[in-house]
Amino acid sequence: HVAQIVSFGRMKARAAVRDVARVLDIPLSDVDRIAKQIPAIPGKPVTIEQCLGKDEKKPELAVPELIELYQGDAKVRELLDTASALEGVARHASTHAAAVIVTDQPLTEYLPVMRPQKAVITEAVTQFEFPICESIGLLKVDFLGLSTLTVMREATKLIRERHGVEWTLDNIPLDDPESYNLLSSGEVSGVFQVEGAGLRRMLTEMQPREFNHIVAAISLYRPGPMDFIPDYIAVMHGKKEPQYVHPSLEPILRETYSVCVYQEQVIKLLTDIAGYTAGEADDVRRGISKKSEKVLIKHREIFAKGAAERSGLTRQESDAVWDALLGFARYGFNKSHAADYAVITVQTAYLKAHYPLEYMAAMLYVERDNAEKVAYYITEARRMGIEVLPPDVNASGFNFTVEQSDGSG
Repeated sequence: HVAQIVSFGRMKARAAVRDVARVLDIPLSDVDRIAKQIPAIPGKPVTIEQCLGKDEKKPELAVPELIELYQGDAKVRELLDTASALEGVARHASTHAAAVIVTDQPLTEYLPVMRPQKAVITEAVTQFEFPICESIGLLKVDFLGLSTLTVMREATKLIRERHGVEWTLDNIPLDDPESYNLLSSGEVSGVFQVEGAGLRRMLTEMQPREFNHIVAAISLYRPGPMDFIPDYIAVMHGKKEPQYVHPSLEPILRETYSVCVYQEQVIKLLTDIAGYTAGEADDVRRGISKKSEKVLIKHREIFAKGAAERSGLTRQESDAVWDALLGFARYGFNKSHAADYAVITVQTAYLKAHYPLEYMAAMLYVERDNAEKVAYYITEARRMGIEVLPPDVNASGFNFTVEQSDGSG
């Protein structure tokens, strides 16, 4: 029994002001002037109360011009007060891109469902948002569609037709030196997850030589952990000694050169040093990542007691480890997720390194409806020394294909 999860679009400050102004019949020019006073910070929505200086915790977000308008014009005051009351109210319903609820009983035993406007996977959508579904104990699975898998399927099909070799997700190797040479060279156009300029630059500096390096690269290249990339690379290449807050961290952080990269390491740190169960440790990790004051205060003491009993740490040592842990847990990435992605990264690098003709033909096939990307990959193919021929009524197939002629592709 499966359903996708509803996702409510909620009224944000500017949208609320515009909607209310339409009802109050306020001229568009006046509304624009008011709405534009509310800062638009990506990922950090600012509320009307904060703009009016009513939030004591964030006085720096107050907008003097807006406060002046609010205090001097009764119509503006009515507009902002009404809009403020509507902030956060659900405005429209859509469907979460990937999340699916799976239940053992009919869905209606657990929660209300509705017909979707646009559901990708199922014919039913929950009327509860994800946090509520999770809070009542329902299983949520994210299904992510990757066009890269289609690229790989098409490339292996061409390889089979031209070379008689059968490659699958199960037998493309993860330890081939050529794959890592390609990743280290920065020639990664079309390689899964690492095409961007930042990751490309990171890989050329890192010079990865094994699968674990790619898992770490994918996990480190995010806001927060990016600060630790220079340390990781320096220790990896022997230019710097690994530094541990306490010797007890060494067995846990050795594989990532003294940098805590993964959520799994945070959990192991709590279980091995302070005797938490894995479930308790994950709850603490979540609390830390959400900056829950209650969790931070309560578990500093529990951790100190457990670390003293299990590992013989003094209070000063346990506090030092706990403070380091707070930084780790805030940025830790899920290693199993990164490893999944790293498999596809290394396998696409293998196909591109050993079968560039077939791989680039597959890339062009999958992106055939995107003129910008087709132009990009044609340019990239030519830069790699691959001739890309124009369509020919006598020779072309329905899709991009590989043509062998006089020993050249």
